[in-house]
Amino acid sequence: MFNPLVDSFNDLTDAQIDEKIVELGRKYWMTRNPDVQAQISTILEMYKQESRVRQAIAYQRQQNGDSGLDNLINVS
Repeated sequence: MFNPLVDSFNDLTDAQIDEKIVELGRKYWMTRNPDVQAQISTILEMYKQESRVRQAIAYQRQQNGDSGLDNLINVS
């Protein structure tokens, strides 16, 4: 999906994406215009997809043990 009104997700934190999902959900139900609801629904699905991708990446890193803590302990 693509919408020209949505910028890149790279600058957003996970919390900001979650906030945007809640905000868009609220706005979706506030309007009664089906055309506006369709646009909001498209953008909402983009944010949800980004959230799912980030969760999958975090889960994969956790499963692989890529916690980044290996280099913190120096055993000599």
